[in-house]
Amino acid sequence: MPDEEVTATLRVRMSQQDAHYGGSLVDGARLLRLFGDLVTEITIRSDGDEGLLTGYRQVEFLAPVHAGDYIEATARLVGRSRLRRTVEFTAYKTIAARYELGPTRAEASGEPALVCRATGTAVVPPAAARRSATPIRILAETSPSRV
Repeated sequence: MPDEEVTATLRVRMSQQDAHYGGSLVDGARLLRLFGDLVTEITIRSDGDEGLLTGYRQVEFLAPVHAGDYIEATARLVGRSRLRRTVEFTAYKTIAARYELGPTRAEASGEPALVCRATGTAVVPPAAARRSATPIRILAETSPSRV
């Protein structure tokens, strides 16, 4: 079993261009696009190849995301076989826009709010995968960094 931790994290601000619904609500596809970027980094780090996200086994949208919110998305490698890599994703809201209080208002969350989680599978062709003596350690559950 692998020993090296393989994780990837992005922190981004949702823009007005990301808003798709009334009330500047961001659609869930925007979060999945972040997860897609993260799984690419995971397969590059673990295999030296971009791999291909083939699907999600589970996606849960747990809280709304609005334009102006900051999202910290993390992926971690939790399993691997010869062809497949299983990756768990989380997205936390770390800063919330508070435009109802004023046009430039926002607040840093004391405790980041989990807004989405998912499990996905990526494939890396065996011929493309890096054969390395460096083992990969599967991570235990972690929480996002505090703001």
